[in-house]
Amino acid sequence: MIYGAELGKRVPIGSASFEIGRSSKTDLSLDQEAVSRQHARITYDKGQGYRIRDLGSTNGTLVNDALTVDAPIADGDQIKIGRTILKFMAGNDIELHYHEEIYRVMTVDGLTRAFNKRYFAEALERECNRATRYERALSLVVFDLDELRKVNDDHGQVAGDALLQQVIAALKARLRREDVVARIGGEEFAVLLPEVDRAGARITAEKVRSIVESTAFAYEGKAMPCTVSVGVATFDAKAATPTRSSFEMLLESAERALALAKLGGKNRVAEDH
Repeated sequence: MIYGAELGKRVPIGSASFEIGRSSKTDLSLDQEAVSRQHARITYDKGQGYRIRDLGSTNGTLVNDALTVDAPIADGDQIKIGRTILKFMAGNDIELHYHEEIYRVMTVDGLTRAFNKRYFAEALERECNRATRYERALSLVVFDLDELRKVNDDHGQVAGDALLQQVIAALKARLRREDVVARIGGEEFAVLLPEVDRAGARITAEKVRSIVESTAFAYEGKAMPCTVSVGVATFDAKAATPTRSSFEMLLESAERALALAKLGGKNRVAEDH
């Protein structure tokens, strides 16, 4: 399990039929409203290997982000049922793959594949120390989705999760490889910008806002227009106090700017001065 209530949980699958659903009688019980009582079934055929079949669930079964009714599954495939994401592992090195996956779970958000809050906190502190030591620029952009709650209300939380995935995929494809994109809250994200000054951070922030506004997001054929509000802050090595470290103050500054963007009408960029 790489996203859900029991991160890291491992469930062995043999050659017998294996059912997943909300019912306590299934082989893997997922107690979520978005999961049907008998949601999906995994089967094994000696000649064809493993397959997963949706059992007429309300919200469907996704394999590698694609809705499926009946499909083969292979080593490394991701299966999304309700709001839980499972990773299928097979082969001779399952134990090695499992421990590698546990490390990935500790650093990457299983839903959006952005870095998680723990990794971000470590990276933020590391980059602040580096910026102080070498007197280099460092900026932080924080953003969140303006109407995710409405998407969840109108289309369901599974659709909201799909929107989060699509937004981050769109942004990661357009940002620098060295920029650290992380999920730091339910719908709040950060982009850590090493060696980028305030002017450069403003450009990146506007780029984030523009990409999201102009991208066509959809789930099961239903359009989900989306905008984000963005806050910008720049690292100041002299701002640290005996009780609050520089990286804490940088994050607080960016989040104050985000609040200003929200108050200003959303779908905009703001700075904390």
